[in-house]
Amino acid sequence: MSLAPYFARDYSEARSKFLVAAGNAGARIDHFQNPLRGPQGEKLFADAAWIGPPDATRVIVTISATHGGEGYCGSGCQVAWYAQGFAAKLPKGVAALAIHAINPNGFAWTRRVTEDNVDLNRNFLNHATPHPANPGYVALADAITPLEWTDASRAASLRAFDVYKAEHGDEALRRALMGGQYSHPGGIFFGGHAPTWSNRTLRAIFARYLAKVPHVAVIDYHTGLGPYGHGELICALPKNSPHLARMQSWLWGEMTSTEAGTSSSVKLLGINQQGMYEMLPNAALSPLALEFGTLSIPEVLDALRADNWLHVHGDLASPQAKEIKAQMRAAFYPDKDDWREMVWARALKVNEAMIAGLAAS
Repeated sequence: MSLAPYFARDYSEARSKFLVAAGNAGARIDHFQNPLRGPQGEKLFADAAWIGPPDATRVIVTISATHGGEGYCGSGCQVAWYAQGFAAKLPKGVAALAIHAINPNGFAWTRRVTEDNVDLNRNFLNHATPHPANPGYVALADAITPLEWTDASRAASLRAFDVYKAEHGDEALRRALMGGQYSHPGGIFFGGHAPTWSNRTLRAIFARYLAKVPHVAVIDYHTGLGPYGHGELICALPKNSPHLARMQSWLWGEMTSTEAGTSSSVKLLGINQQGMYEMLPNAALSPLALEFGTLSIPEVLDALRADNWLHVHGDLASPQAKEIKAQMRAAFYPDKDDWREMVWARALKVNEAMIAGLAAS
């Protein structure tokens, strides 16, 4: 059976499929409206669907569209889970909370960022204290986000990246480009200067559903890093963390950690996992990012930089805009049957392992 019917062409179709699938499974659904509209003037919502006993002591949480354009993947996995009847197979005492399109504006516009150009997964830190510096980004800012998007400007940027890499090393270049920055609001991987709407909404959902739950596991769906179709299990925990040890025991020893240096991702600040530990300080919390590879890192970064240029300097009605949006979609959602099959097989296996771990904890 093709998995394509579970996935969507755009945000509105994804939301419709999610609401139908979750509703048919008997979920209780709450809606959180974003203040802005989508590209067709459509209203934008993050939706939270709960299925299982209201007093469940163990809850599996799934999140889609932390990075908006990655919502095609996460939404499809959430819809498939409901549509294939897995909600009816939850163990006794376990409930499921699916948070659909936590960054609906980014999903609707096929952007990584929120409506205020903030990377939501760099936004969960204390904004009342000085923000961390990223001197590498500052040094490369003009090359990362050029004023023009032409073959010549892109070639010049790549030369600047090569020079920086030769002087500082590959890992320093990756940290400069992707680690997050708080100095250039119009740039990429900008973490913001205050909690975004999506940040506040995620906190509100956690407070409403999970404040008194002692055991919580989270799968946050992501795309754009790693080999094609491979799902890396990423957390932000040190080697000696009991939370990491617990997830390793559930997940075949395959967990990687940005803090421990075992992940394909660089070490990050302000990610939502860090915020979750603040939201649920008394819970046995087991959060991971399930990251599916698409294209190479240079191709993904090129798409992100092009999209940033488009929304800061370009014309959204131009033919070039259509090309850039197609480039973004390909970078975060390969619309191919083999990729969807790999993604769903891995997502289902991880879901089942996390639920089994919860049930036995």
